[in-house]
Amino acid sequence: MIGARISAPYRCKRQKGGNRVLESQISTKAIIDNLLTAVLVVDGNLLVHFANTAAEQLLTLSKRRLQEAQLDQVVEDISLDTRRIRRCIESEQGFTDSEVQLVIDGAPRWVDVSVTPFSLEGRTMALIELRLIDQQKKISQELQQRAQQQAARELVRGLAHEIKNPLGGLRGAAQLLERELAQEDLKEFTQLIIAQADRLRNLVDRLLGPQRPGLRQVTNLHSVLEQVRQLVAMEIPQDIKLSRDYDPSIPDFEMDPEQLQQAFLNIVRNAAEALGDRGHIQIRTRTAFQVMLQGRRYRLAAEIRIIDDGPGIPEQLRDTLFYPMVTGREGGTGLGLSIAQDLIHQHKGRIESQSRPGRTEFIIYLPLRR
Repeated sequence: MIGARISAPYRCKRQKGGNRVLESQISTKAIIDNLLTAVLVVDGNLLVHFANTAAEQLLTLSKRRLQEAQLDQVVEDISLDTRRIRRCIESEQGFTDSEVQLVIDGAPRWVDVSVTPFSLEGRTMALIELRLIDQQKKISQELQQRAQQQAARELVRGLAHEIKNPLGGLRGAAQLLERELAQEDLKEFTQLIIAQADRLRNLVDRLLGPQRPGLRQVTNLHSVLEQVRQLVAMEIPQDIKLSRDYDPSIPDFEMDPEQLQQAFLNIVRNAAEALGDRGHIQIRTRTAFQVMLQGRRYRLAAEIRIIDDGPGIPEQLRDTLFYPMVTGREGGTGLGLSIAQDLIHQHKGRIESQSRPGRTEFIIYLPLRR
């Protein structure tokens, strides 16, 4: 699991007869500090006794601060049950776990974890290896999301057309029947049929969503977000705070402002509904460099984060969050995020989510420059 790269100063020297002398050139610490894998050594109380350079970089803490700190103090959150590490030391049986989520400085990181017990000066310690898999995880999620989206869209489009055709006939029959009715009070029932047929037709149209790009024009991203912020500010309860943190360096780019406004509006409204009566929503923009979007690399992209401090997305919904008709809210249609994803996808962008209790983020990437 550990991949080592030995730095340039440690080169082999030849003695007479061709023997290699390495022991005096290379120290164990030098090798461990040059590993790409983060390495920690903890005792039975989960106190950190050693951290290599990769661990410093991953955890954004110096070795001095890491050493003698409790393991659960050096990360904000970890999906791995740390009691397993204690049991590993007690039983002297190692284990591995994949796709473990760490939260560091508010940002989730994905790692593969390997824990190995070993004896040191009469004490059993645990060697913890953390191998970053952020990039692989993102690629896997994007491919899975695209495949799921395509399958869901095809299914919904087929069902929508099957519903829409007889619905038109039903509405037409109700209109013809209404003309033949002599009593005005009976027309109330035909009006009810027509109204419900129209409601179902609108629902089907929303399910199908906009399938073609709208009118594109060079527009400022923040002007679109400001319209969204002002609209939502008039709808939400007084105890929900809506703040913004914009990067003014993001250039204007070609977009359909109405479509993007609808996408952002759906996401922000979702966040407000998740909060209930009180909480905080932040809209944040930044530039991102060398971003892969829909199989193409873009040198520059806009990164829009919509963050709330609500209860988080239920675990059972996270894998199907962008499916049509999937919702965790009573009375919800489950179309808002599905439509938002379609609109972002039409702009060659990507939308993803990260959630834990107390913090949910929707991250949208939109290409600025190839």
